[in-house]
Amino acid sequence: MASMLESQTLAALQHLIDVVARLRNPDGGCPWDLAQTPESLTPYVLEEAYEVVDAIQRGDRTEIAEELGDLLLQVVLQAQIFSEVDEFDLGVVAQGIAEKLIRRHPHVFGESQAETPEEVRSHWERIKAEEKGEVDSDRLTPKLTRYARTLPPMTAAMKISEKAAKAGFEWNDLDGVWSKVHEELDEFRAALADEPVANQEAEFGDLLFSLIQIARWRGLDPVAALQGTNRRFIQRFGLLEAAAEKPLAAHSLAELEALWQAAKRRIRAGDAD
Repeated sequence: MASMLESQTLAALQHLIDVVARLRNPDGGCPWDLAQTPESLTPYVLEEAYEVVDAIQRGDRTEIAEELGDLLLQVVLQAQIFSEVDEFDLGVVAQGIAEKLIRRHPHVFGESQAETPEEVRSHWERIKAEEKGEVDSDRLTPKLTRYARTLPPMTAAMKISEKAAKAGFEWNDLDGVWSKVHEELDEFRAALADEPVANQEAEFGDLLFSLIQIARWRGLDPVAALQGTNRRFIQRFGLLEAAAEKPLAAHSLAELEALWQAAKRRIRAGDAD
């Protein structure tokens, strides 16, 4: 028998399902919600996922709960739209992931043994490969293609290079990686000089990919690194704006640089509320 807490949780989930169904009801529903498609909602799925990550990283428990709710809404809304054309509903989604968890945790639901997180991950990857028909193939290309298709580009680049390196496609030392970075930088500069935009973008991508290899060799997280840079830039820029006595466009480059350096000094001194 379900506990009171479980009953409340199920009731709350059903209430959300009912609310979303009401919003999508052609008879008196919301025009905006009715206009949405799975494709039009894709940016919101990504946005809400990133906002959940941000809330978790900042440790704001109230905001984490709110952002998880926003992400859950996207799941329920997608399922509702597909249920309207008799494809599947939220029950199918939930049942599918539950069955997948059972299959991929044989050490919990079966007879296998796994005593460490590493052993669990090994089980998971092996079973996943079996499910996707990749277990008997020595080719990495299907797996790398899946990474490129489903992961954010920077995360995909790291995963792709990790798998390729593990298979033996790797430099002998870090100096080799740095040589590739300099090579790609030269090619990017040449492309910027007189090549079409498509070539410029391709060379820029090659340069970014080679820089990510430096991060991989040194055990750095390129996503976390860029997120940190974004936060530091915004913090410094906020101090610069606060210190400026006229619109930024009215300042000279030298004045802006002086304000920027002053902002950096304030942050280093811990005087940056």
